[in-house]
Amino acid sequence: MKTLGNKITLNLGGNAEVNVKGFIAPIEYTQYNFHVEWDELANFRVAEPEKQYPTSVFQAFLPSEAVSVGECWKIEEEGVLTLLKQLYPRPCLELTIDSGDSYGLWGCLRAYNDGFADIVFRIHAEFIMKSGKFTPSQFAGHLFMDRVQERVVSFKMYVPDATLNFDAGWKPPAYPDGVAEIGYCPQMELSAGTQSRGAEFTASITQAEAETELSSHFYKFQKINWVSLEEALEMAPAQQKPIHVISIDGPLFDEAC
Repeated sequence: MKTLGNKITLNLGGNAEVNVKGFIAPIEYTQYNFHVEWDELANFRVAEPEKQYPTSVFQAFLPSEAVSVGECWKIEEEGVLTLLKQLYPRPCLELTIDSGDSYGLWGCLRAYNDGFADIVFRIHAEFIMKSGKFTPSQFAGHLFMDRVQERVVSFKMYVPDATLNFDAGWKPPAYPDGVAEIGYCPQMELSAGTQSRGAEFTASITQAEAETELSSHFYKFQKINWVSLEEALEMAPAQQKPIHVISIDGPLFDEAC
């Protein structure tokens, strides 16, 4: 464990194993009823409900250099793919989408003290099925670690709850070019341990701030200093700038649509 000025180094070590539990709940909704008509989607369940991993797998989520609170880094792919296979055997980190915005794996140091560190992360991945694909909106999560003992205290990687939180693409015999679908899965996650609450950190940012910082590494528009419509109406005449209004029917900041 090292603290260099306002930066710290993070490492996991030892021979201890981490017991990870996996969950995929039955899909509750799809716009065109794919979760009933498409057998693979209707029977989409976790590949391994419980599995032991060496601590080294989780090193992939840590930065290779010293970092400060709020700083982000790229997560190593190999460890993430190893974990995702517990959910479904064929994960893929190169999404088959037209836009390149949702590519990547990023971590952010949210908080730390002399004993612990809380890392928040965001990952985009999809699962390749025999006759299609399943693309979650995103995988969010955290890794809470003991800096002294260099061990994982808790870990969670999950698809956030939302009205719609996945895309799917199906290639049935009648439609060889494929058809697209959107839907809602109430639970898809990997978790381990129990995070200790109430810790006092030496330095920290809020969960929301960490999530915004991560999102900005995927979507450039997140770096814009957004204001409310009311503020814009006041600022436009003073700055002699026009107001452009755009109407959309889905989120811009994940793969839910």
